[in-house]
Amino acid sequence: MSPIAITLILLLVAVVLFASEKIPVDVVGILLVIGLVMTNVLTVQEGLSGFGDNIIITIGGLFVLTGGLVKTGIVDLIGRRLYRISGSNEFLLTALIMAVAAICASVLKNTTTTAMFLPVVLGLANRAKISPSKLLMPLAFGAILGGSCTLIGTSTNLAVSGAMQRYGMQPYSMFELTPVGIITVAVGLIYMLFVGRKLLPNRGGEESLTEQYSIREYVSEVLVLPASHLIGKTLGEANINLELDLTVLGIIRGEEQKIAPSPNEPIEEGDLLIVEGKLADILNVKSEAGLEIRADFKLNDRDLESGDVELLEVMVMRDSSLVGQTLKSANFRQNYDLTVLAINRHGEKFLDKISSVRLRFGDVLLVQGNRRLI
Repeated sequence: MSPIAITLILLLVAVVLFASEKIPVDVVGILLVIGLVMTNVLTVQEGLSGFGDNIIITIGGLFVLTGGLVKTGIVDLIGRRLYRISGSNEFLLTALIMAVAAICASVLKNTTTTAMFLPVVLGLANRAKISPSKLLMPLAFGAILGGSCTLIGTSTNLAVSGAMQRYGMQPYSMFELTPVGIITVAVGLIYMLFVGRKLLPNRGGEESLTEQYSIREYVSEVLVLPASHLIGKTLGEANINLELDLTVLGIIRGEEQKIAPSPNEPIEEGDLLIVEGKLADILNVKSEAGLEIRADFKLNDRDLESGDVELLEVMVMRDSSLVGQTLKSANFRQNYDLTVLAINRHGEKFLDKISSVRLRFGDVLLVQGNRRLI
C-alpha cells in the first residue's frame, strides 16, 4: 500500500476517533504519530522532530502562562472590573470583551485566550441578564482578530514564520504584523458593534441558576414557631444539617435578611429559615422541630444572594483533590465555607443526598458563597 493511502486511512481513523470523543484528542494525536512511524511513512526521527519544534515549545509555554493567570484569579478579577465599568449595558460590555480578548490574544494566543475567558463571559452574561450567545461570539472574534497582531498571537503566524526560515528567508519579528493587525481589530470591532451584534442569535440565558438546576422543590421557607426547641440555639448547636437532613441557606428576621449565615448565628422565634432538603423530610420533622412550612414561597436567585454572597458554578478539575471524594468526606463546607446546592454531571443533576455523591472530573457544582473564597 502506498504511503499516501496509508496516511489517508490513518487520517480518517483519527477523524472518527476525534468525533466519537471516546479517547482524548491528545492520545489520538500520539497514536496517529505512532501509526505513521510503524507503517514506515515517517522515520522515528521525523516522528519525534515535532516535539522539539520552536512552535510547540512556544505554545506549551503560553498554556502554562494562561494556567497561571487563571489559578491566581487575575482572569476573574478582570471579569469583575468589566462588569463594574459596563454594568448591564450590552453595547459597552461587548466592546470591552472584544478589546480585552484582542489585547490578551496578541500575547497569549487566540485559542487559549478564548478558553480562559469563556467561564468569565458566561458569568458576565448571567449577572448582566444578557443572552450568552450575544457575548460569546464577540469574545471569539476579538481573540481571533487580536491573534493577528503579533507573531505568537496564533499558531498560524508561528508556522508561517518557521517555514520562511526553513526556505532561507528572514522570519517574522514579534511586532512586524502589528500595524496591519491593529487596523483589522479596529474594523472588526466597529463591524461587530454596529452590524454583527444585531445578527447574533438570542439563545440561552433565559433561566436563572435555580431554574436551570430545578431546585425549587428542594428549597422551602419555614417559620420557627414559639414552641420550637431550636429557639435560643445557634445553627451549629441545632445541628440541623445532620439531625434534620436540612441545609439552612438563609435567615429572614423582620426586615433583615442573612444569606449563608454562619454556624454561630442564633435562631429566634419568628425567624424564617430558607432551607434546602426534600419536602418529605421537612414534613416529617416540622412537628418535632416546631417548624411551619410557608406555602406561598417562590424561589429565585435573589433569595439566595445578598451582598458578597452569590450563586456560582464551579467545575471539578482533573487534578483536583476532590476527585473521588464526597462532599462529606472532604468536609467541603467547613474547609471552603461554601454550600453546595446541586451537582451537574454531563446534564444529569443531583439534588438529593448530594453529600454522599462521589465527585468526578468535569462535575459542575452549584455553590452559594463569597466569590472571593473561590
